[in-house]
Amino acid sequence: MTLDWNTIKTRAAQFSAKYAKTHNERAEAQSFWNDFFDVFGIERRRVAAYEAKVAKLNKKSSGFADLFWPGVLLVEHKSAGESLEIAHEQALDYFVNLKEGEHPRYIVACDFQHFWLKDLDEGVEQRFTLKQLSANVSLFGFLRGQQTSRVSAQDPVNDRAVKQLSRLHDALRRDGYAGHWLQLLLVRLLFCLFADRTGLFEPAGKFADLIENGSRADGSDLGPMLRQLFDELDTEFEKRQKSVPGWLKDYPYVNGRLFEEKIRTPSFNGVMRDLLLDCCNTDWSKISPAIFGSMFQRVIDLEGVDDDKDLRRELGAHYTSEENILKLIEPLFLDELRTEFEIARHSQNKLFEFQKKLRSLHFLDPACGCGNFLVITYRELRKLELDVLNAAVKAFGTHIANPFKAITVNVDQFSGIEIEEFPARVAQVAMWLTDHQMNLEAGRLLDSWLPRLPLEKSANIRVGNALSLDWAEFCPPMNLHFILGNPPFIGKQHQTPQQKEDLERVLATTTVRSGGVLDYVAAWYIKAAQYLSGESAAKANQRKSEFVTAAFSRAEQANLLEEPKPAPYRKTAADIFELAEAQDRTARERIRVAFVSTNSICQGEQVGVLWEWMLREGMRIEFAHRTFRWSNDAPGQAAVHCVIIGFGLAARVGKLKTRRLFDYPEVEGAPVEGKAKNINPYLVDAPNVVLANRREPICDAPPIVFGSMPNDGGHLLMDDDGKTELLNVEPEAMRWIKPFLGAEEFINRIPRWCLWLEHCPPEILAKLPAVKKRVALVKAHRLASNREATKRLAATPQLFGENRQPANHYLLIPSVSSERRPFIPIGFMPAHTIASNLTLVVPDATLYHFGVLSSTMHNAWVRYTCGRLESRYRYSAGIVYNNYPWPESLTAKQRKSIEDAAQSVLDARAAHPAASLAMLYDPDTMSAAADLVKAHQKLDAAVDAAYGWRGRHSDAERVTLLFERYEVLIAAWNAEHGTAPAASDESA
Repeated sequence: MTLDWNTIKTRAAQFSAKYAKTHNERAEAQSFWNDFFDVFGIERRRVAAYEAKVAKLNKKSSGFADLFWPGVLLVEHKSAGESLEIAHEQALDYFVNLKEGEHPRYIVACDFQHFWLKDLDEGVEQRFTLKQLSANVSLFGFLRGQQTSRVSAQDPVNDRAVKQLSRLHDALRRDGYAGHWLQLLLVRLLFCLFADRTGLFEPAGKFADLIENGSRADGSDLGPMLRQLFDELDTEFEKRQKSVPGWLKDYPYVNGRLFEEKIRTPSFNGVMRDLLLDCCNTDWSKISPAIFGSMFQRVIDLEGVDDDKDLRRELGAHYTSEENILKLIEPLFLDELRTEFEIARHSQNKLFEFQKKLRSLHFLDPACGCGNFLVITYRELRKLELDVLNAAVKAFGTHIANPFKAITVNVDQFSGIEIEEFPARVAQVAMWLTDHQMNLEAGRLLDSWLPRLPLEKSANIRVGNALSLDWAEFCPPMNLHFILGNPPFIGKQHQTPQQKEDLERVLATTTVRSGGVLDYVAAWYIKAAQYLSGESAAKANQRKSEFVTAAFSRAEQANLLEEPKPAPYRKTAADIFELAEAQDRTARERIRVAFVSTNSICQGEQVGVLWEWMLREGMRIEFAHRTFRWSNDAPGQAAVHCVIIGFGLAARVGKLKTRRLFDYPEVEGAPVEGKAKNINPYLVDAPNVVLANRREPICDAPPIVFGSMPNDGGHLLMDDDGKTELLNVEPEAMRWIKPFLGAEEFINRIPRWCLWLEHCPPEILAKLPAVKKRVALVKAHRLASNREATKRLAATPQLFGENRQPANHYLLIPSVSSERRPFIPIGFMPAHTIASNLTLVVPDATLYHFGVLSSTMHNAWVRYTCGRLESRYRYSAGIVYNNYPWPESLTAKQRKSIEDAAQSVLDARAAHPAASLAMLYDPDTMSAAADLVKAHQKLDAAVDAAYGWRGRHSDAERVTLLFERYEVLIAAWNAEHGTAPAASDESA
């Protein structure tokens, strides 16, 4: 029986009068507590037991708790006048040794005339007399499930709940109950488990009691029972049968279409029933909203085991932590709203208008997954509304007569697109559950009970491919304010054929060139930009013509005009169209977008491909988080280096005086906020320029090329053992063996060798059978290739596939280097040392070039502009080197200063002959080479002076200077050449 609070208060007063003179525990305690529960319409025997045997604190003996409701309440009762302090201590003795899932949140010590209630979660206790029970009856709302809980993503209950539900999922799937039906069943069970602990089902534990006491131990009747329950939850009270079984009575009508679809009845056995009971024993009221993403990831990972696929990578399913969601939504809108609230809180009218604004805001996550972004955003919006109501009550004594109408923010302000059905369903339910959590918070503030059942509103979650759908049709711009989320993190090398097709389809609607280098996430940036920029002028004109024609035709057909007057009416229709278009433009300019993305879209060649188009479309970056290490709340956390980028149309962003730019001195640390005049696509406070992929340097600098590529199947290459083995058989081969260096060998001083037969005459090669054998293997390897170009190389199997070896000494730059090092180790090499295609070489480089490229100035440029391999720097010729703005108007003295400092760096390295470059430049050990540190400081001072740099030792500020210099250089280049330089091909 569900009672309203006024009735409960009346019954509480009657209860107090009935037991006003009761004092004997042994004779009256059980009757007292039976009647106490009845005050709330709860049948005590269905939820709690008397004299429950529980181990005491010392575990050497057991005692009997006077009343025990596992997971909810433990009562110690005394006769009138006995010590409640002793009763309280006894209760705590029992509490310590309870099983997992049984620990009650509340303890009550009572002697008939006095209550001592303690909330162990909140650390709050209340003492009052029996006469005061009616006034304090709301404190026992937890008996009905009407309690608030501190929700934390770090609470162990989250992980426990995920594992429990996953085990049930696995058991059912192994038994053949799988796919759509299983997913639907899990989502419904998730709702029921939550409802059972938060007051949507009354009393608390009603669903758990149904499973434990209403079904057989072998589980044979549990499936039909659940199906009948689901039917009842989907049936309005007035339409229910009167003869419904007692165990189904008083379940609420849920609606929201959650239980509408009829599912195939699942068959349970005893093990599955026990697994569901384990789920029931978890306190789902403490579950963090982030758990729903974690649950999905856990389930989908397990499903992938059977299919021998990494489904998480295929779907790009990464789940952002609450902390990282706040990093996005705070600068996107939340900080601004909080500031607006602080201004409004001193005016009743302004508070009212601010609450209306909160209700008007609409959000879209076009890759919503299980709804983490929507859930946290909704929760924060509800918190703001509670602040409004609280301020109104405290400051103005506002009386809230109808608490239901006081809460206006609702889940229907949120939309999402998700390609998979199951996470979409989870997202929908997660929003309802979060809504109920916030209703409980509001109920505590307004001293009321605010369950929103039946569910009349829901988040608008669309199952579909966001890259195929028309976002404007799904969420018209007039009704939208923010687009946000974390689209799939999938690099070009990991995309499935379907994902490549998705990306190509999106690119086909743009003028983006070389889009094949883009990560999958770029498609969401493009779709968002198209949403904001609207239609092309040609398409808009066509639509205008169609609109005017259709309007006139409708008017004529409806005889709205006495006689045809096409010209004036067409003019009126055109005016209407222009007004609608103006409103549409205004709406689009208002919309702001923010995505979490892998940092690759702001580095290397992707910038020139994606952001050149984005800038042309009128997009401007409003705020950004530079690279940070992203983690999530899912089991087996993923670790990705990410950025957050907030952007919108230039018409709005351009009016801002400053932009917010968050930097991370440590990628795993906290952000440091700074202000920027402009944020360019490299996330630098600098002009909006993108670096073209150039074939030659933009400055007067020596050319750079890749090293030589063997393309030999490994047969021309050797380590020390391989070299020794060959020379033992064929000592004459020594003449044709040369040192061979890739990036790893160069940095870590790993000896490696190659057969360099560039000038080996055939009569000599004929006398080297072991070498000939290797050459024959190279030929076979090349002939077996699928590439015609490689097959043609089989004609000269003794030679490297590509020979770019300089004739003289050269500067070697590793193509990939650890991001931890303050400097990319580079060095001079003699001509007889062969550089592999995993390095870049600068022939004829001087000490001056070595010095500038080894400086912090150049390395700062690298850190902001290079591509990445995982998190490591990927140095490139076309993007990094050829676009680098070298010092201008260099004096002979400045050049000499740089050369001297560069030589000091080389001398300091030589002073540590036993140390590899990896050791010398390891940030954990570099300080031990004090001479090297000092030499680099001297070099930085010389290079900084050449640039006229007197700023702080900050990468960001240095790169700002370099981009300003680059902007001047590119303007001069374009003026001279009349066009941007052609892109180079770095595929080698």
